[in-house]
Amino acid sequence: QVQLVESGGGLVQAGSSLRLSCTASGRTLSSYTVGWFRQAPGKEREFVAAIRSRSSGGRAYEADSVKGRFTVSRDNAKNLVYLQMNSLNPEDTAVYYCAADSQLILSSISRSEQYDYWGQGTQVTVSS
Repeated sequence: QVQLVESGGGLVQAGSSLRLSCTASGRTLSSYTVGWFRQAPGKEREFVAAIRSRSSGGRAYEADSVKGRFTVSRDNAKNLVYLQMNSLNPEDTAVYYCAADSQLILSSISRSEQYDYWGQGTQVTVSS
């Protein structure tokens, strides 16, 4: 089984930056498409960004709502996937989750229900 762990969340002021990390215990993340999702209280889970597996080309994607501010990347040597978040605003406040799947097709990367493995989430709170 795949065990994912997110880290890097916290409480920051608007305009600040955070970098979230996702790693897997006993698995090589480069073999998986890894997505980032977030969920605010009372809201549905929202796609944020994803990066494809190495065998699928490794391209990164960011949702339109965060494009230009957030960047997803990998450090395969460290078995890590990052979500760099810049220019944070209060609307970014949510629990952020990483998710992984070994066989996800490109058209499904933004769909949370298509990911088999999930982390516990890390809280990001942005104050105004």
